[in-house]
Amino acid sequence: MNTEMQAKPGAEIEYRIGCRWMLRAALFAQELLSSFESELGSVTLKPGSDAVFEIRVDAKRIWSRKADGGFPEIKVLKQQLRDQIAPGRDRGHVDR
Repeated sequence: MNTEMQAKPGAEIEYRIGCRWMLRAALFAQELLSSFESELGSVTLKPGSDAVFEIRVDAKRIWSRKADGGFPEIKVLKQQLRDQIAPGRDRGHVDR
């Protein structure tokens, strides 16, 4: 199958609604879309409960506030996303 025809991966950011984490989730979504607009098919914000803040790519968790200890630095998040969806892609100065 042609690569252009294959579905692009989707990212999902689940955030707790009671802690006002939606703005942080929206900022991360904007950063991911800006950096990976040709590699990502979508970025979805999903309201959650408890103390959840998780980022997934095609249902595979790449960041969990609870498991990974807090919120990711955007540089780290972009590196993890790149490793999942475009492992051969050079991101220039961000990787240095």
